[in-house]
Amino acid sequence: MKFASTRLIAADINTMVAFYELVTEQPAEWLAPQFAEIVTPGATLAIGSAETVALFREGTAEPGANRTAILEFRVDDVDAVFARLKNKVDVVIEPKLLPWGNRTTQFRDPEGTIISLFTPLTKTARARFGTRRQRVANRSVISIDNIQESGGGRRTT
Repeated sequence: MKFASTRLIAADINTMVAFYELVTEQPAEWLAPQFAEIVTPGATLAIGSAETVALFREGTAEPGANRTAILEFRVDDVDAVFARLKNKVDVVIEPKLLPWGNRTTQFRDPEGTIISLFTPLTKTARARFGTRRQRVANRSVISIDNIQESGGGRRTT
């Protein structure tokens, strides 16, 4: 299984998309007037207008109602990004070092979701993110090998 994206439901999709384009410095890909995606090297952020909820089941998601999730973006220099954004966003915390080694800043998007930008600062934090990529790559290789060894993969002669 591969995690594909996180989707936010927005009351004002144009404002939300513009906000995330500002934060990520990535252009949105508008797949429909009520749905856009911002693709970054590590993940995709999908943004749907409130009307898209009815396509699934009315009332299952509400814009601005989330107070449990924090969207996190790893950046090369959290202080530089904070300097660029601080006068354009609702700051929750200014950059500070957290106990697990990340230097982090947080702010809210236009509909209240907390956004965390962080830079792994300590040697342990930097190593954790470096080995995480390798562990995922190794799992992919092992999974493919296991399928082939168990006869689950198609073979051509």
